[in-house]
Amino acid sequence: MELFDTHTHMDAPQFDEDRHEAIERALAQGVTRMINIGFNRDTIPTTMKLAETYDFIYAAVGWHPQDAITMKEEDLDWIAELCKHEKVVAIGEIGLDYYWDTSPKEVQHEVFRKQIRLARELGMPISIHNRDAHEDVVRILREERANEIGGVMHSYSGSWEIAKMCLDLGFHLSFGGPITFKNAKQPKEVLAKTPLDRLLIETDSPYLTPHPFRGKRNETGHVRLVAEAAAELKGISVEEIAVITTQNALERFGIPSNREKNR
Repeated sequence: MELFDTHTHMDAPQFDEDRHEAIERALAQGVTRMINIGFNRDTIPTTMKLAETYDFIYAAVGWHPQDAITMKEEDLDWIAELCKHEKVVAIGEIGLDYYWDTSPKEVQHEVFRKQIRLARELGMPISIHNRDAHEDVVRILREERANEIGGVMHSYSGSWEIAKMCLDLGFHLSFGGPITFKNAKQPKEVLAKTPLDRLLIETDSPYLTPHPFRGKRNETGHVRLVAEAAAELKGISVEEIAVITTQNALERFGIPSNREKNR
């Protein structure tokens, strides 16, 4: 079984003591690929280092909405330059966050729009961070014609009504640990309705740890628990979920399969 964790932060300081061991545990759980997210001036270099160290780790680079106030024009140029790297497969995570009051909304909007425009210019998919900002995220994606490139709604947490709008824009929906929570009614309902060809799985490690490890550090190997929960919600086997979500991720991010690489 091959699993693809489409959103992880294995460069986070929570892994400083056992990063390689945690990656080895992920491989033992069937994880064959992962996308690590570099989202600001500190994490982009550490993400690139991971992608260059491990053949099966890819990178997304972008500016997180919580850090929007720190972004300068040269940072946008830096992201554009990094997108030429063969291991960079998306611009992200980008978007809006109305939960944490670290960057003014108007600054978040401007930084979000600039990165969507860059992604369209480069033909790169985008990974969207959306916290308590569903309507504005969809509005800006529409206004900036993000449907021309598509991408992923990372750790999707909105309603089915918003999900349908995202699907209409050509986006995939990615689900993580919350679908394993007993009281997480909405994400479970949305996943159950999401077309199989638009479904992705992730961990967002070291955050959003799935049951039964809630309260502990999350890691990429736990994506297997997400796959098992998704399989149950879809009424199919975990092996089928693994095949479907891995193929979806390969196609969405333009990554060759092992079979194609070996030709």
